[in-house]
Amino acid sequence: MLNESLIRVRMSEKDAHYGGGIVDGAKLLELLGDVATELLIRHDGDEGLFRAYDNVEFLAPVCAGDFLEARGTITKSGTTSRKMEFTVYKVISSISSGSSGAEVLSEPLLVLKASGTCVVPKDRQTNKKGG
Repeated sequence: MLNESLIRVRMSEKDAHYGGGIVDGAKLLELLGDVATELLIRHDGDEGLFRAYDNVEFLAPVCAGDFLEARGTITKSGTTSRKMEFTVYKVISSISSGSSGAEVLSEPLLVLKASGTCVVPKDRQTNKKGG
């Protein structure tokens, strides 16, 4: 059973929503949904549903051209609920909006941390090795 998932993705110009090429926070939450989905499939054999976020903290701006690592971990497993914690780090930073220049960060920058709960109905839990 894998209790951790990692997705690495580049934010594109189409992800930018605000001036200066800044990416909408909703796009980062979409990444967390993908991480949670992978965790649930590996744990339960089903995509399940995201029930609620307990906490979401946006800690630094993300811009078009940035490369992010979104990571999630199942921290507690109930009968149908799965508590999860998430982080998103910027690992490559775009030099400026509209430029092709980028910089590999010597230390990844934490841009988001969150926690939440997902649910997999008991009749959909097909991975008997999970939970």
